[in-house]
Amino acid sequence: MILLWHVFLAFFIPGILGYGGGPASIPLIENEVVGHYHWMTVTRFSNVLAFGNSLPGPIAPQMAGYIGYQVAGVPGSFVALFATIAPSLILLIVLLRLLYKFKDSPKVKWLTLLIRPIIVVMLGMMAYNFFSTSFQSSGWLPLVLIGAVSFVLIQRFRIHPAFVIAGALLIGAAFMG
Repeated sequence: MILLWHVFLAFFIPGILGYGGGPASIPLIENEVVGHYHWMTVTRFSNVLAFGNSLPGPIAPQMAGYIGYQVAGVPGSFVALFATIAPSLILLIVLLRLLYKFKDSPKVKWLTLLIRPIIVVMLGMMAYNFFSTSFQSSGWLPLVLIGAVSFVLIQRFRIHPAFVIAGALLIGAAFMG
């Protein structure tokens, strides 16, 4: 039972603090899952993130369901999903009238502008951690190969990013296997 409480906290806290949706929540989830509870390594978390990004839909509930299942089985999956969705649901129900009243407030817009750089820094730190972990585990060749080929396919040949992600997953699996 205590494990399910930890799973709940690991996803509820990022749900509350992750203003801006999935991209803002991912570094917070990483901090809880990798840094605080040590349920995964950075490499494992980056693999889960890559797989979650290759699927359609919001990333935070996908990762919560998978990580919750890995940690505590089916009950862990349900608890993690609920914990991820609950903060938004509670805020929408309780504060809907207040949000509607102040949605065009200059102060709210100013606050949003102040939060964006923090989210960018958090995403940059996470990307750096993933980069250094990938470099240490796989070396520079797969890292440069996947990055360069992905860039060329998306920018030059206008290949849809979903196909590029699927190809990168296959290349990554070949180097990991």
